[in-house]
Amino acid sequence: MTATTLRIDHLVVSARTLDEGTQYVADTLGVAPSGGGAHPSMRTHNRLLNLWGGVYLEVIAIDPAAAESAIARARLFALDDPAVHARLEIGPYLSHWVASVGRPKHLALWQQQYPDRISTVVPMTRGDFTWSLTVAENGAFPSWQGAGDGVVPSLIQWDTPRHPSDVLPETGLALNSLTGWHPQADVVAQQLQWLGAAPLIALESTDGMPALAAEIETPSGLRTLK
Repeated sequence: MTATTLRIDHLVVSARTLDEGTQYVADTLGVAPSGGGAHPSMRTHNRLLNLWGGVYLEVIAIDPAAAESAIARARLFALDDPAVHARLEIGPYLSHWVASVGRPKHLALWQQQYPDRISTVVPMTRGDFTWSLTVAENGAFPSWQGAGDGVVPSLIQWDTPRHPSDVLPETGLALNSLTGWHPQADVVAQQLQWLGAAPLIALESTDGMPALAAEIETPSGLRTLK
């Protein structure tokens, strides 16, 4: 098991469009995400919502205004996956979560040491923010021995001293708990334990599809985002 200490950086709500995702979050939590911007290298864009304690929520969608390129890599968070497209036809959903790697550990070096455990590290930018994020070459969600499906987190390391939560408006919202379900929960648990992420998420076995649910404290009481 790695000695690295991770923390929840942000939750990911995938949507066909930012407007659909924003409305879903607003209907569920009573506050609409805003701001955000584009990720040129991934041809995606997002809107953000502050959660207490240095955590935030990201609504992400394919950016229809992004320039296509013959050498463009697959989009992150499985947004090019036909199965994800089919799921998004039903509506936006909590698809994934991202855990931050604190220094002095260097994410890119860690990945080079364990390429079978950690996906390729990709440098990314949005406005004044720069960071490194693990993104598989095919854009798929992180997995271990074929199991992941959004329940195993992507890893992020921020290169700028500011974090998005530092500049987002206060919302009165806080992440209370994160739960994941997976039909191969034992395999997922091995990877979470190895990463040092097991304490961050409650993991349960299911006979159904992999899923996530976040319990959020709001001024109107607890709400569940899923």
